Amino acid sequence: MKNKIIKWGIIGPGKIANKFATDLAKVEAAALVAVASRSQEKANEFSKKFNAKKAYNSYLELAQDDAIDAVYIATPHSFHKVHAILCLQNKKAVLCEKPFAMNLQEVETMISVAKEHNVLLMEGLWTSFLPHYKYVLDIVKTEKFGKLVHLEADFGFHPKYNLESRVFKKEVGGGSLLDIGIYPVFAALSSLGTPDNFTADATFFENGADAECYMTFNYKNAKASLKSTFLEETPTEAIFTFDKAIVKINTRFHEPTTVSVFVDDKEEVIDFNYNTIGFNFEIEHFNQLLREGKKQSDIMTFDFSKTLIKTLDNVRNTIGLTYKS
Repeated sequence: MKNKIIKWGIIGPGKIANKFATDLAKVEAAALVAVASRSQEKANEFSKKFNAKKAYNSYLELAQDDAIDAVYIATPHSFHKVHAILCLQNKKAVLCEKPFAMNLQEVETMISVAKEHNVLLMEGLWTSFLPHYKYVLDIVKTEKFGKLVHLEADFGFHPKYNLESRVFKKEVGGGSLLDIGIYPVFAALSSLGTPDNFTADATFFENGADAECYMTFNYKNAKASLKSTFLEETPTEAIFTFDKAIVKINTRFHEPTTVSVFVDDKEEVIDFNYNTIGFNFEIEHFNQLLREGKKQSDIMTFDFSKTLIKTLDNVRNTIGLTYKS
């Protein structure tokens, strides 16, 4: 299994799937075999662009394709559970784009099905696997600059308001919190853990989807100030304040970027020399898990995914954001 070529299928050939497929082509011993869309035309277009042999207009057909080892699910949030379960029941390893699902109950069901069928399942929160982010987490863990006392993380951009767009559609999980707020929340949980308590406030679009969300996570000796918004462009940085230094993950902290370390008013910029979009790191990790017969990631664990979605559930309950079951 060491050099086994992992054959991939993709469900949902949208914007993020295009990025994923671009990087998949650069991963050794991996190949895109098939894509599935509700539109045959879109499936054909995607398969031609990325040299996939098969284009399906049925998710079931892709899930039942014996040539496929792993499936990347890139459909809107509200479909993650049903599409993941479809693939797991057909013995396909599943890498499901974040958020894993709409709520903790859905995530627990997905994990239960993966265990029942003894199949690998992982949430595709790609930031976990990026070298610059792992570098900063190592600083936190080793206490190189002392204790982490404050985190400030934001993610904001200003898309054109369009109720037909996925990011605004409440019924598919649209809104700032699940779409982009997950990244600042992830930054807090991965560096400081589960907060002792928190506060949250939000504003909403006319359709009930959240336009922006402010969160403060309180810890015994630390605090995290978090923000997501569709109302303005923000720096989209993560600033970690330690006893003896400030470490800043520069703009668009959740994707390949640089890290600035400030000690005694001196700045050192660390460049990780990325030459891909960044999805290759999670793909390589997932492929290795599959080759080794693992059923769960040791980086993006089931426990962490459950903590993440539970935290998002708690924030939603606090701001009064509900979705139809």
